[in-house]
Amino acid sequence: MSATPTKKQHLLSRFLRCENGATAIEYGLIAAGISVAIAATVLALGPEIRDNLYQNVVDAFGE
Repeated sequence: MSATPTKKQHLLSRFLRCENGATAIEYGLIAAGISVAIAATVLALGPEIRDNLYQNVVDAFGE
C-alpha cells in the first residue's frame, strides 16, 4: 500500500472534520428546548389562567 492517502480516505477525513451542519443542529436543539419549556408552562398554568379569565369576563359583563 502506498504512503499517500487514497481519494476515499481523503474524502472521509474531510467529512469527519466538517462542521457545517453542527450549528444548524445546535439551533434546532435550542428551539426544541424552548418549545418544551413553553408547552410545559402552558400545560401547568393554562387551566388557572383560563378559569381566571373566564371569571373576569363573567364579572365584567354580569352574566
